[in-house]
Amino acid sequence: MSRPKNVVVAQSGGPTPVINASLRGVIDGCRAYPGRFGTIYAGYHGIEGILKEELLNLSAQPEEEIALLSTTPAAGAIGTCRYKLKASQQEDFERVVEVFKAHDVGYFFYNGGNDSMDTAHKVARLAAERGLELIAVGVPKTIDNDVGDSEFRLIDHTPGYGSVARYWALTVQNANEENAGSFPADPVLVMQAMGRKIGFIPAAARLADPHREMPMLIALAESGLTLPDLADAVNDMVRQRKRCLLVISEGFPVGELGEIRDAFGHVAFSSSKMTVERVVVNYLNERGLPAQGAARGNVPGTDQRHNMIYASTVDLEEAYRVGQKAVQIAVEEGSGYMSTLLRTPGPIYQVHYDKVPLELVANSERTFPQSWIAPNRLDVTDEFVQYARPLIGDSWPAVPLVDGRQRFARLRPIFAEKKLPDYVPQASR
Repeated sequence: MSRPKNVVVAQSGGPTPVINASLRGVIDGCRAYPGRFGTIYAGYHGIEGILKEELLNLSAQPEEEIALLSTTPAAGAIGTCRYKLKASQQEDFERVVEVFKAHDVGYFFYNGGNDSMDTAHKVARLAAERGLELIAVGVPKTIDNDVGDSEFRLIDHTPGYGSVARYWALTVQNANEENAGSFPADPVLVMQAMGRKIGFIPAAARLADPHREMPMLIALAESGLTLPDLADAVNDMVRQRKRCLLVISEGFPVGELGEIRDAFGHVAFSSSKMTVERVVVNYLNERGLPAQGAARGNVPGTDQRHNMIYASTVDLEEAYRVGQKAVQIAVEEGSGYMSTLLRTPGPIYQVHYDKVPLELVANSERTFPQSWIAPNRLDVTDEFVQYARPLIGDSWPAVPLVDGRQRFARLRPIFAEKKLPDYVPQASR
């Protein structure tokens, strides 16, 4: 490309505490090549914003606000969406190409999980078919850590996971302090963790107690246990230790929950009529505990993915670097890749940044290794602890405060002038 082409960066799916660090990485990466990249736009609320031609001008933002993205959680800066471009929605695909052509866009960076990588892959392929000179690169993101393969060859872990793992390590520590003092009245505390059907998030609770000193059980959706099995294990723990902390996956099979699904087809457990935590607490109390008092429950919600104070400094740095790496890939390798991070073998934790073809990660779904589930099916192994421990870091993030409140990035509503007729995305009609 002889002259600078404009850039569109967007994100989709659930946010993370470090998602904007990746956004800043893309912005800083593009600015390092002023002769290659023109104006940097954000698709406001992901692919939906692109379809509606809502392009937020990031190049026009104050430097201070761009810098603050690194410690701004969730998706409030440029928005996200749960809009899936399906094969049948050809009008949507054509519209994306039209918008990119109208705004002289030559680069598309899409930050998200496996569904987002599928979108980036499809857009890149269609652009090539339509003769649009477009380089599309994916940036990995998800708290679930389910992008890639179960052998960890495509990506070691996904930016976002380290922070939610740290959230659970610290949350369980605090919950244990309360339970240790109040167990005569509340001997059992049930805590429900995000993660749908994959166990990386509830497994992170073990990081709170790597030496297994707490009376804690961890029930992954993959455990293969039933509700009666769970109750037996809880009651055995109460008999032995007088109390029990149970961390359970939101996808643990307990029967009908009145599930609600999002546009990607994933169960939105926090929107469903019933929760696993409530079913388990009710079951334990109806069946009876071998102690006075009752089981109680906690269901942390979206604070697992938007609490900046719990963010991992390791996660923040890695999220920023994969954003930068995506830009480097676009410059040196071209289209059709996702930036990735891979662990360097050895006793000292290190990662290196690389690329992987989008088609390999599009709609991929990692599973939690069965070898990391303990023989009793209610814990995880030391091998998992060794894998996850470096990801949560060793220090607090430096989040600026102004007047006692967190100072987040506040981008100005400066949008590109619309050049095309208004458009209603197909799935919204």
